[in-house]
Amino acid sequence: MCTHRPTCPTADSPDREAARTIASHPEQGWSLLCNSVLVFEDTGELLPDGQVIAPRRPRAGV
Repeated sequence: MCTHRPTCPTADSPDREAARTIASHPEQGWSLLCNSVLVFEDTGELLPDGQVIAPRRPRAGV
C-alpha cells in the first residue's frame, strides 16, 4: 500500500509509470515502482499480476 502523498497511481492505471521508484538497478536494467510494477530500460513493464507490457521504444530502421 502506497504511503506517499499524493498517493501513487495503481498498477492498473494508465499512468502507472508515474509511481515513485522504490528500488533501482540500472546495472541490470530495471526499477521497481511503489505500485509493484517493474519497469525495464527498454520501456517494457511487468505488472504485479504477471501481465507483460511490451516495450514502446521504436525499433531501429522502422
